Amino acid sequence: MISRSRIKWIKSLEMRKYRIQHGAFVAEGPKLVGELMTRFRPLYIAATDDWLNANRHLLSSSTEVDEVSHAELERVSLLRSPQSVLAVMPIPTEEPFAQSLETIEAEKEERLLLALDGVQDPGNLGTILRICDWFGIRDVLCSEGTTDTYGPKCVQSCMGALARVRVHYGHLPEMLRQTSLPIYGTFLDGTNIYNEKLSPGGIIVMGNEGNGISSEVAKLVTRRLRVPNYPEGTLTTESLNVAVCTGIVCAEFRRRTR
Repeated sequence: MISRSRIKWIKSLEMRKYRIQHGAFVAEGPKLVGELMTRFRPLYIAATDDWLNANRHLLSSSTEVDEVSHAELERVSLLRSPQSVLAVMPIPTEEPFAQSLETIEAEKEERLLLALDGVQDPGNLGTILRICDWFGIRDVLCSEGTTDTYGPKCVQSCMGALARVRVHYGHLPEMLRQTSLPIYGTFLDGTNIYNEKLSPGGIIVMGNEGNGISSEVAKLVTRRLRVPNYPEGTLTTESLNVAVCTGIVCAEFRRRTR
């Protein structure tokens, strides 16, 4: 049985200020929790007996565990349809981006990074992290105005990508100024990405859903790209969804370097 105080604690983690206060976030469902446990050591688990019987060997002695019924899980879940396990995970303390950058630039193989300038929708952010995971992008830079990675909707929609993708929040222009890597950005007036020479390493900047890349960040972009509509010049929707555009751009970069 889950205590009232525990339920209150878990429910509070739906709000960002309490996630920051407690340094923790919620993940739900056997697949997601299983993937995240490869990187995170859960602080707390609420699960049905079936899940616990199959996974108890994965839990450390420091993890607090409650065996619960489906009805109890529904009381504490942040989802409409809870699935056998809820975990409270610690928010990782990422090393400063400057340290990560030293490692990245010292490696012989050039690395591709993604930067997000004010992405607001947690579903978009989760999908973008999933895209990064698929295309082997291990570091994502987020502006201070980008939505919280560890909110429930983002955590669920990233489908376990947080087990492999590191997220760095900070003043994005300052982070970009620290690197000598080429900086690509997507703009409606950019050069057709399919005609542009792309390097195997660099930083791809994606902007806000409504306003695109901010003027301060745009000044630091060294290569302006555009995903053309088809046929070019015809009347179409105004722009692509930022997550869809991210998938197209990342796929094109990886296609060139295979």
